[in-house]
Amino acid sequence: MASTPKADESSAAPSVSAPVPLGLKITHGFGSSALGIKEGGFNYFLLLFYGTVVGLEPGLVGLSILIALIFDAITDPIVGYWSDNFRSRLGRRHPFMYASAIPVGLSYFLLWNPPDWSQMGLFFYLTFLAIAIRTFITFYETPSSSLLPELTSDYEERTSLQSFRLFFAWISGNLMSVLLFGVLLAGPLGMQDRSGFETYGIIASCVIFAAIIVSSAATHHRIPTLSKPSKSAEPFSIRRVTREMFEILSERSFIALFIATVVFSIALGLNTSLAFLMLRHFWGFSEEQIFLWTTTVFLSAGMALILAPIVGKRMGKKKATLLIGFFAFTIQPAPYLLRLAGLMPENGDPMLFPLMLSINIIDLSLIIAVQMLSYAMIADLVESNQLRTGRRNEGVYYAAMTFTRKSTQGLGVLSAGIILSAIAFPQGEELANVPADTLWKLGALYAPALLILWMTALFCLSRYKIDKAQHEANLVALSARSN
Repeated sequence: MASTPKADESSAAPSVSAPVPLGLKITHGFGSSALGIKEGGFNYFLLLFYGTVVGLEPGLVGLSILIALIFDAITDPIVGYWSDNFRSRLGRRHPFMYASAIPVGLSYFLLWNPPDWSQMGLFFYLTFLAIAIRTFITFYETPSSSLLPELTSDYEERTSLQSFRLFFAWISGNLMSVLLFGVLLAGPLGMQDRSGFETYGIIASCVIFAAIIVSSAATHHRIPTLSKPSKSAEPFSIRRVTREMFEILSERSFIALFIATVVFSIALGLNTSLAFLMLRHFWGFSEEQIFLWTTTVFLSAGMALILAPIVGKRMGKKKATLLIGFFAFTIQPAPYLLRLAGLMPENGDPMLFPLMLSINIIDLSLIIAVQMLSYAMIADLVESNQLRTGRRNEGVYYAAMTFTRKSTQGLGVLSAGIILSAIAFPQGEELANVPADTLWKLGALYAPALLILWMTALFCLSRYKIDKAQHEANLVALSARSN
């Protein structure tokens, strides 16, 4: 019978349980602005820019993103495993983080400043840059996120650290949206103003570069206290890597969290891909009202930053996630269901927009808080896995979850497309007068689909087993094993 793996000194859990300084939380969190800006650009602007401004066939834009996603499926786990086992004077994570800064910033700048090439030339240009950006972002985001469990072993402090990361990811991505649509594209050409997108590319790439450098430098002094790679008597081989990856990802609580994140991302993709259509056509809001709607994301993110750590400390991450999630995911589809039942103000009623805006501010803050708490659960998997395997594999866990969030939002977009096709939603000039029965069908499919997806995600999260008591027991067991 095999003995329980013993953690060597190099892989021992960090004994950092003191409160993390606020400045470090802010600077470490600010680093996630890089991913937030990149995700916002790819999700909201890329198809618009290349498909309508540059003139690349939209189908080719989608194919470029798909090809880049396939590369992500390969590079994400490789970078995660590599950063877990990398040895250098700068530790396991920082060499990757520093090395990514210039390539990410440069490639993101080039993405929004394409040459005047043919269709195939532009296709290869976009595909190359999409792969480069996603790969270099992975070289930063996965090691940077993986620092979280090493910066502190405290259960509540990990929630606080994760909350700052998601806070900056949300506000940075939204800030770029407000800047682009509210300032850079506010001229007479509107969304067809190529120079506005080019200026956006300059500003966004500089912020991405700054976020990576600031975050990496701010955590540099912690390198001596961070974990070292585990020692293995077995030589490196594909067989060894495959076996270790299977051991890492077979953790039951990880599987529950993984599936929940998949479903959560599908729901988020469905919601964001139909957001403009629902606001403009289902609720009849003007472009000015939609712009105001967008700016309130900052308020929601700030509320979530306060809410998540407080409720997580009082109830534990799992219970807090389930409770907040229940309210968040029932509130979101409720106005649509009430409209279908004839219980909401009619479009054009002066009470409708302030009512819906207030509901959205509260509900979005709850959704972001759920993200903060559920993603913080990833950190507590590290010590549980270390007890089983004798290795600390933060990089593999965070790489798996990052790839899940990046890839499955595409399934949400696909779901949105299926809904629009099923109800024969009009396109082009016909959008000016969408039939009332079509809008009713849209709400009748959209709201229940969201509710089912959200509740499925919560059910999966309920199977996660590591609470505060279990986490602290894991720390005690690891401490005893290393002595």
